Amino acid sequence: MRFLYMATGLTLYALGIVIMINTNMGYAPWEVFHVGLARTTGLSIGVASIIAGIVIVIPVTLLGEKLGFGTIVSMILPGIVIDILFYTNVVPVTENIVNGIVMLITGLFIITVGLYFYIKSAFGVGPRDNLIVVLARKTKFPIGLCRSMIELLVTVIGWLLGGMVGIGTVISVIAIGFFIQIIFKLFKFDVTAVKHETLSDTIRLLEIPKK
Repeated sequence: MRFLYMATGLTLYALGIVIMINTNMGYAPWEVFHVGLARTTGLSIGVASIIAGIVIVIPVTLLGEKLGFGTIVSMILPGIVIDILFYTNVVPVTENIVNGIVMLITGLFIITVGLYFYIKSAFGVGPRDNLIVVLARKTKFPIGLCRSMIELLVTVIGWLLGGMVGIGTVISVIAIGFFIQIIFKLFKFDVTAVKHETLSDTIRLLEIPKK
């Protein structure tokens, strides 16, 4: 069941990302970077996302942060789903501001539900969240400040690389916390009660006991 939670959560997360990108109102911070990287290198957005995750995981791991099975899957699965969704064109693209706002809100809602399932699986946090934790631990800055610093940095870099920054970017930054609070409260989900497994924990639990 936990594997299903993880797969469902990451798939929904990818779907929400594609919906938000197709609003043409500006992307969420990390998507500004992923799209900018994709346009600069000629890679697909999904592949750019996977590469960014791998590049982040390497120094984070070297700095002592433990990886979970979910950390690895979250680097790969969303990128694959994103590329499939763009390739199949199942998510409509809009230039209309009203439709864009509806799609943006829908995308944020789907992302938040995806986060709920992914975190509930307790297989470890994603590489980008690990990066925030490492920065907070090394600098002693508040976790919220570290998140804002990183998201501002990737937004600027992504924008310079050609990623779209707009009102959607601002809305996503401001509204995501509100959506998380609403969805987690709706599901009566206490995120602080989740004890994430490391990769070694998961491997140990999957081992077949010797007779």
